[in-house]
Amino acid sequence: MDLFHPLSLSLSTTTTVNIITTISTILLVLILLIVRTTRRRKLHLPPGNCGLPFIGETLQLISAYKTENPEPFIDDRVARFGPIFTTHVFGEATVFSADPETNRFILQNEGKLFESSYPGSISNLLGKHSLLLMRGSLHKRMHSLTMSFANSTIIRDHLLLDIHRLIQLNLDSWPPHVFLMEEAKKITFALTMKQLMSFDPCDWTESLQKEYLLVIEGFFSIPLPFFSTTYNKAIKARRKVVEELRLVVRERRKESERGERKNDMLGALLDEEGGGGGFSDEEIVDFLVALLVAGYETTSTIMTLAVKFLTEKPLALAQLKEEQEKIRANKGQSDTLTWSDYKSMPFTQCVSCDKLLVSNLFSIN
Repeated sequence: MDLFHPLSLSLSTTTTVNIITTISTILLVLILLIVRTTRRRKLHLPPGNCGLPFIGETLQLISAYKTENPEPFIDDRVARFGPIFTTHVFGEATVFSADPETNRFILQNEGKLFESSYPGSISNLLGKHSLLLMRGSLHKRMHSLTMSFANSTIIRDHLLLDIHRLIQLNLDSWPPHVFLMEEAKKITFALTMKQLMSFDPCDWTESLQKEYLLVIEGFFSIPLPFFSTTYNKAIKARRKVVEELRLVVRERRKESERGERKNDMLGALLDEEGGGGGFSDEEIVDFLVALLVAGYETTSTIMTLAVKFLTEKPLALAQLKEEQEKIRANKGQSDTLTWSDYKSMPFTQCVSCDKLLVSNLFSIN
């Protein structure tokens, strides 16, 4: 019997440790809940439900936006707590407002009583010098420079030509069946890289896009430092993207100092005479990352939904084709679209605006 005594002691010790661990975990969760509840009362936040510790209601939000109708996430909470309610998503307490008057007041006082911001997990992926996070004079300067470039003759002279060439290049490689959303993302990324840094599709851009996709996935994940594999991969991927872009910026800066200049966004940022210049490499890299984020998901989503909605509306599709065929009839076989052609597409532009109104651009894949 003495031979089994150590085994019994070991089993008893293990059980005790498990019980202590379980009790400690429960106590930790209770403490977190009490701290969060007390903190919310001190901040005088609107009523609501902050969900589970750390995770909050992030899973419910992500699940809702994976469906065709994400509104129930808002509607259910409005029914329970009113048009202004508190929840906890992406690692932070967040107040949602579905009240038109409140929303109008917030927008009218942005930069005065309110400042736009993003959860810390998203800010880490964007970078502290991102245009989406900038404030004050630097933000105004960056925004002005971006709008000047977007409205410049450089864009008008080359944008439609680049769009035509890159779409044709993509179409020529299509198999009989494709996933349209994925192909739209390829076209969008290729066009963005061309406008930002004058890169045509190549092995380097394909490699960068793979890392960039990991960054995008991190925006819609639970940002737990040690447990969120998706978010940790996104942080690592961002470091790789930043390092690659930093090398490009350094090389282009040397070219700029030699008097060489390319007609792209990076060239505008480095151009002292054109209103650019004076930006650090880190500011430029974060700015480029932000522009990639801003255009990638939104543009590819609207392209895909345009095809979907037009397929469902044959009369609108026929009118769109008629408008395009009239423009084609006045051009040679090898001629591409010009800016004046684009301005003479009233129905096409109405279709684009209509898709912006009815589409959920911030999809969570």
